Amino acid sequence: MDGEPNFLSLFSRERNVVTLKPGETLFKKDDAAHYMYAVLSGNLRIGDGNIIYEEVSAGGIVGEMALVDHAPRSATVTATTDCTLAEIDEKRFLFLVQQTPMFALNLLRLLSHRLRQMNTLLKA
Repeated sequence: MDGEPNFLSLFSRERNVVTLKPGETLFKKDDAAHYMYAVLSGNLRIGDGNIIYEEVSAGGIVGEMALVDHAPRSATVTATTDCTLAEIDEKRFLFLVQQTPMFALNLLRLLSHRLRQMNTLLKA
């Protein structure tokens, strides 16, 4: 999407990698959360039941809210294509926030973008 930050270069060398096939679920709404994920390749769908909130592709991230607020997952994320994801734990996340100001700023931009999208969906 236009204006959405791209995190691919920051996470392209991560060692903890998860792969998914089309239709596989990364996590479900209300699951406990310990990781966020950077999409290295493929496409994911964020949603709740039949409602699709967003499609995320390479360079995007999902699950970041859980590392910010420690609450259960707010949506279900499912692969729509073959996917490769970098799995980021809280320790790595906190390091990035502290040591990489552009990561923190881009994360805030992403959260703002998603909040605006949800406001638009609610008005529809």
